[in-house]
Amino acid sequence: MTQFTHLIQNYGVLIVFASVLLEQIGLPVPAFPILIAAGALAFEGSLSWPVCLASAVLACFISDYFWFRAGRFYGKRILRRLCQISLSPDSCVSQTENHFSRFGAKSLVVAKFVPGFSTVAPPLAGAMGTTTPVFIWLSLAGSLLWSGTGIGLGLWFHNSVDQIFESMETMGGTALLASLTLLALFVLFKYIERRRFLKALGVPRISMDELKALIDGGHDPLIVDARSATAQRLESGIPGALLYQEHEPARLMADLDKERHIVVYCSCPNDVTAAQVAKEFVAKGFLRARPLQGGLDAWNAHHHPAPGELEHHHAT
Repeated sequence: MTQFTHLIQNYGVLIVFASVLLEQIGLPVPAFPILIAAGALAFEGSLSWPVCLASAVLACFISDYFWFRAGRFYGKRILRRLCQISLSPDSCVSQTENHFSRFGAKSLVVAKFVPGFSTVAPPLAGAMGTTTPVFIWLSLAGSLLWSGTGIGLGLWFHNSVDQIFESMETMGGTALLASLTLLALFVLFKYIERRRFLKALGVPRISMDELKALIDGGHDPLIVDARSATAQRLESGIPGALLYQEHEPARLMADLDKERHIVVYCSCPNDVTAAQVAKEFVAKGFLRARPLQGGLDAWNAHHHPAPGELEHHHAT
């Protein structure tokens, strides 16, 4: 038996609980492999699989409920903060909102199997007004399914699991170096992928001051809300904006004047969704289509400035 499996055998339930809790909170802790190892040891009689399963479900629920309450209290702000620290902040918000738009709170049952969705789904459920009893049942169901799958795989493939860890221990520092190298390559890949993605969306933005000048100058710009249905429910949009998701793009563009100023906004990092929609307009000949820099936050900051900013404006 390897040193790793010895460690799990001696402190199994505590290790399972701690690793699952830390991973579900959002830290890069590999909890699922630990569940598999615990399942393999449970087959050998070294651990009790019902106790390991209960500790994993409890850890999941503690984390889920914490984020659920945070979403209920802070709403959209906690989602932005979580997505800012993810490896793919530009797609985090839109992907999460799309999942929730399609399946609603029921997506909590499978959220833990979707990379990047596990930590963000509970606060989104809270922000969307999911009732506490419904959240508890769905969270427990998802936690039981995910934890049970990990432990079940360990029980099923118990012969192979210990061989893998024995091989890793035989390799010693080489295995650790290889693991760290793979992790570093993954982070580098995500960074390069993000840079290429942002470069592809490098369309000129329009600032809030420029938009205000267009409105004050009587140019009547068409403001397009490119947010998902979920985002629209979370936060009120710009009054009078056209909801892009409610129209068929080809039919919408056929009825618009190609010389008109079109300003597209969203509420995602780097204005990604707005830039994508603006590029669609430009490709169809609407050369005055631009995404709003800063999106809905920029609009709200301009029309509802913070108290400190308000005092500054009065002073100047």
